[in-house]
Amino acid sequence: MLKIGCHLSSSKGFLAMAGMAEEIHGNTFQFFTRNPRGAKAKAVDILDVKAFLARAKELGIGPIVAHAPYTLNACGAETRVREFALETMADDLERMELIPGNYYNFHPGSHVGQGAEKGIQLIADALNTVLKPEQRTTVLLETMAGKGSEVGRNFEELREILDRVELSDHMGVCLDTCHVWDGGYDIAGHLDEVLTEFDRVVGLKRLKAVHLNDSQNPLGARKDRHARIGEGCIGADALARVVTHPALSHLPFELETPNELPGYAREIAFFRGLFREE
Repeated sequence: MLKIGCHLSSSKGFLAMAGMAEEIHGNTFQFFTRNPRGAKAKAVDILDVKAFLARAKELGIGPIVAHAPYTLNACGAETRVREFALETMADDLERMELIPGNYYNFHPGSHVGQGAEKGIQLIADALNTVLKPEQRTTVLLETMAGKGSEVGRNFEELREILDRVELSDHMGVCLDTCHVWDGGYDIAGHLDEVLTEFDRVVGLKRLKAVHLNDSQNPLGARKDRHARIGEGCIGADALARVVTHPALSHLPFELETPNELPGYAREIAFFRGLFREE
């Protein structure tokens, strides 16, 4: 069965997100662990978490993806920026153990003039600090578009990070369709070749989730501007091939398109229509 959902607001708690997912016929979802542009996280409501776990099991929701705030930069040039990243990741991963077996996704960061090699090492150092052998959450590196000094702009940089993480069995990758397209990987015209390259460099077994987005920009623009499905330069047909590809179709797909719930419902219906599900 296709696992598809979208990014939902976590402001009303986990049980409310399960209700929103059900409303739009989603069976997975993504949420921010805290304000995406801020620092503080809301206190955890244990009763809400327990109610969500029961409802998610009933509805067949999962796995779900937690997204770290955009302010997290594990390879920042300033010490205080890196310290914030460590504190945030450690706190988020501790919270994620209340909903075990799910994913925690983050943007690798921007090296801010230090160079990609230094950025890669700082990210690996941060992960080696916060990952715990007993954790049941898989941490995902997100593929990036390559704007500015972003790390993770190609598959090789992601592999370099993974190779330096000691508890690598707790690591995976989230492929963002807009980002890889903007980064120069032609998933519209050469999807098989892109996946073969990913498998060669990183390994498809590392791929745990997909951010499903169209792009406002042409191939290789390195700008990262998401578009609704079928309204961008990748196109609905190409994204349909992503969702139905045998190497990907078992993964959770999270829509991050510029939509409200009715728009997400339409996009989910489109992708579900590609499968003849009972």
